[in-house]
Amino acid sequence: MFQTQQLQDNCVTLYDISWEKFEAIAALLEETKVRLTYLDGTVEIMTPSPEHEEYKSTVGLLLEAYLRYIGIRFYRCGSYTLGSRELGVRGEPDESYNLVTKKEIPDIAIEVVITSGGIDKLEKYRRWGVPEVWFYRSRQLFIYRLRSDGYEQIFSSEFLPDLNLDLLVRCLNIPDQYDATVVFTQALQQQN
Repeated sequence: MFQTQQLQDNCVTLYDISWEKFEAIAALLEETKVRLTYLDGTVEIMTPSPEHEEYKSTVGLLLEAYLRYIGIRFYRCGSYTLGSRELGVRGEPDESYNLVTKKEIPDIAIEVVITSGGIDKLEKYRRWGVPEVWFYRSRQLFIYRLRSDGYEQIFSSEFLPDLNLDLLVRCLNIPDQYDATVVFTQALQQQN
């Protein structure tokens, strides 16, 4: 038997789950909008809220506007599944991007944290080898860069060192997605 902990209406964490049981759960929920993450026997089952989906889309829209503005080729990878039994982890980023060329592992992964379960999100990204992870949590943006000994919090993107994070966060916190994108794009154009 496994332990379960209900954190909020849209997130449940299960403990002591084998990889085989995880795959069975994943197969049962395959046709649903439920997001599953597995890390070393812990399974997080989450139904993303409309707020979560809107924030992840807004972060992506603003990032894409910036990349187009500075002329960097990018490939939106979305939230495809990463991981394997050998790594002991499987899940999806909320959004992810490759810069300049397509790669198997995204350069930047984005996580919007509305509800947090029992999974160490940075550990899953470390095992996948994602160089930079952006967390949008409590109306703030936190950026982590993968180093040889794990992730280090940094205060500007190493991929995009000239990105004005204060402007980005200010626009992320505009309630209307369209307005946020317009304000962000206009501010970028006024910088020149």
